[in-house]
Parts: sequence; structure tokens; C-alpha cells
Amino acid sequence: MRLDGEKCYLQTFSESDAKNLATLLLNNKHFWSTYEPIHRDDFYTEEAQYKKILEGIQLLALNREFSFGIYEKNTDQLVGHISLYAIKRMPYSSAFVGYSMDENFVGRGMATEAVELVVDFAFTSIKLHRVEAYIAPANIPSIRVVEKAAFVREGLMRKLLYINGEWVDHYMYAILQEDYINKKNNGAG
Repeated sequence: MRLDGEKCYLQTFSESDAKNLATLLLNNKHFWSTYEPIHRDDFYTEEAQYKKILEGIQLLALNREFSFGIYEKNTDQLVGHISLYAIKRMPYSSAFVGYSMDENFVGRGMATEAVELVVDFAFTSIKLHRVEAYIAPANIPSIRVVEKAAFVREGLMRKLLYINGEWVDHYMYAILQEDYINKKNNGAG
């Protein structure tokens, strides 16, 4: 499955992406460790990512998770990853979005575009009502991404995630289908 934007495109992972995904993860291990747990060394191997991709393909087949690579449009280079996950049907009709960009591609608008592409997919293709994101208060770049994509901060989840030795607060952000429709109707996206 492929979702096209102006700066980037998203494509669901296939088994052949394992090596490139492992390289992306390893190259950004320390950059991402500010806001994500550092994993065991074997997580960053091609074999581990191959297994993770296979698991993602199974979840995709069940419409429970959609994991995409973020590719720079002009070069087809893998520059990040984004997932729509923990998809719940009625009475919730919701999911979470999570994403990470290669350190060398931060600040180019691709993360925002990737989030907007996934939100569009969530509301138009899978017909969800709500998409949520948890973001650490110190993660200012990620806060900017979701706010540009019309997410609304709904509250603070105290000590939500255990990251590298400490419990970290996270803001809860969400966009509703009606927010998405209003944004589209007002020409803002």
C-alpha cells in the first residue's frame, strides 16, 4: 500500500525492507533515545526487523495496524517510519499514530506530511472517528508536527511511559474525524 504526498510517500513494509529499516534504526538509535527506549542490540539487526515486518504484515491483514516506511519523494530513500496502530472498532473507532524521522531529515516538513497522510487514510479508508498521539512535553519538534496536522492537546498523562530508566509524562493529542473534515473544507490541508 502506498500513500503519496508532495515531499514524501509512505509505503507499507515488505520483507525486502528489513536491511534498510535495521540501518535506519541503528543510525538513529541515540538520536531517538531521548524520547524512545533504547532496545537490546539484537533489535537493530536485519533479522529482528525481518521478524517485526512479518508481524506487521499479519496485523495489516487483520486491519489492526498499518506500518509504513517514510520515503523521500525525489530519492526513494527510507527516512523514517510511521504506524497507525492499536486500531479499535466501535464503540471507540480509534487508533494511535507513532512516527520517527531520521535525524538528517528533521525539519523538512516530511513528518507533518506523513502524519497528515496517515490521518487522511485513517478517516477516509478505514473510517475511524479518532486518531491519538502521546508525546513527551520536552519533544517540541513532535508537538509542532501534530499541531500543524490539526491535533488538539487534550491533557497530560502523568508518568505514562518508562523510557531509559525513568517514568516520563506525555501529552495526549487527538484529532477527530470532524476536525479533519473541517480542516479539509477550510483548505488547510
